[in-house]
Amino acid sequence: MDETLTRALAFLPHGPEFRFVDRLLNLNPGQSGSGLYQVRGNEPFLRGHFPGCPIFPGVLLAEAVAQLAGVVAQSDPEIAPLEGLRLAGFKNVKISGTAVPGQTIRLEARVTGRLGNLVQACGEAWVSDQLVLRAELTLSGEPSREASK
Repeated sequence: MDETLTRALAFLPHGPEFRFVDRLLNLNPGQSGSGLYQVRGNEPFLRGHFPGCPIFPGVLLAEAVAQLAGVVAQSDPEIAPLEGLRLAGFKNVKISGTAVPGQTIRLEARVTGRLGNLVQACGEAWVSDQLVLRAELTLSGEPSREASK
């Protein structure tokens, strides 16, 4: 895993089994980024979604975009990372497709605003140059204990 991604993912609360960003394509710290997730086919949730015809769940497309937005937000050199950053809300979500094993999902995220411990962002997911998800989201965390000293 690329060193920039490893450092950026360290700010997210997710374990490796629930990370949907494999690689960063670019990162404009605190502002925007893009990345990739390869649908391997051995993900446990694919066995049940759907047996014999596995597809990547739309809600996990949204999660992947939220994780990338978290990477972007947490990498801001001017603002201390928030602890326990989590998805707090979605709006204007449109799922227009999905991915299947063997396909790569290209993720895009942009931070659109901040207010205290809230981060507003928007993002998209693409498969084979086809838009499969677009969403606005809110992330929430707690100020870093280091930053409050």
